Amino acid sequence: MSAPINSIGGVPPLRPSAPPAAPRRPGAGGPSFADQLGRQRAASGSGGVEFSKHALERLQRRRIATDPATLQRLQRGVDLAAGKNARDAVVMVDDTAFVVSVRNRTVITAIDAAQMRQHVFTNIDSAVVA
Repeated sequence: MSAPINSIGGVPPLRPSAPPAAPRRPGAGGPSFADQLGRQRAASGSGGVEFSKHALERLQRRRIATDPATLQRLQRGVDLAAGKNARDAVVMVDDTAFVVSVRNRTVITAIDAAQMRQHVFTNIDSAVVA
């Protein structure tokens, strides 16, 4: 039997996407992202990088792993961009692009390698490979 056809151009209906991943529980295989971020902020003082709510959601949904070394490289990339008077930058750390408001020292969003294909970054004035 063939798949059901909807009334618009004979296109089969879309199947619902998989439910979003459950948030990771602290202590379930290592420190949580929030724990790592808190330690990084404490270590870097007031000049640390903040993550917007949107960025935190993207990290979690796209299952982008961040560890202290990644956060440190991101911090260095933001510092480099700030040293060149950048306003908004893409900071590349391995296979992840972090779009950052340099003036506010805030990560706006994060994009993994799979999402970067055919992606256009707009409203940035700098790119840093950290």
